[in-house]
Amino acid sequence: MRIGVIGCGMISSAAVHGIARDGHQILVSERSATYARALADAYENVTISDNQGVVDASDVIFLALIAEVAPDVLGALRFRGDQRIITFMAGATLEQADAMVRPARAVAIMMPFPGISKGGTPIMMQGDPALVDEIFGARNEIYPLKDAKEMAAYLCAQAVLSPVARMVNDTAEWLGKRVSDKAQGEAFLRALIASNLSDTESAALIKALNTPGGYNQRLRLHMEASGSSEALTGGLNALE
Repeated sequence: MRIGVIGCGMISSAAVHGIARDGHQILVSERSATYARALADAYENVTISDNQGVVDASDVIFLALIAEVAPDVLGALRFRGDQRIITFMAGATLEQADAMVRPARAVAIMMPFPGISKGGTPIMMQGDPALVDEIFGARNEIYPLKDAKEMAAYLCAQAVLSPVARMVNDTAEWLGKRVSDKAQGEAFLRALIASNLSDTESAALIKALNTPGGYNQRLRLHMEASGSSEALTGGLNALE
């Protein structure tokens, strides 16, 4: 597949790392030159061009621009009617992105996470799941959404990743002051959370860790009494 990338930042660079060994011919824009050069140096099938060169040589194009600048950047480009666009732009709906790339068609919007570079990450997407699955599905889990309203809700909900990471970081700092190997302590915590939540529903895990008087129950009840659940819900509501 001939794939182009307009807007080569951290997230789109991670997406390219995740598919670069799958036999595609990939052309990345010279915008964000550091990421573009690193990709071209790492893979023989990745080359760099200006934005119009990316469009001219691609059948599928990833849009990874900041939504505020996208109309000006895309308005200067000449797309073809046979091209399919996958947008990574969180600040523009699939319909808005589609209007910017005519006569090409924006067929899917997806939000990659940095882990897409190695695979094993969830991909929330709206639009054509077949195309997203063809490109990314071999190593990642695709979560199709029915409309822009669902995408907006998922975008809010995925923000829980940062607070969870902060909790792990703060716990690792606490643990690191009490053990000889701080790095091992954090690695343990990351593995603990990832392994136990990967195959177990959260409600079932809470129930399993609800031994009366146990460490897990005592800490959870302390945090709930401190308003953690209300703070989380309030923060999510504020993102809508």
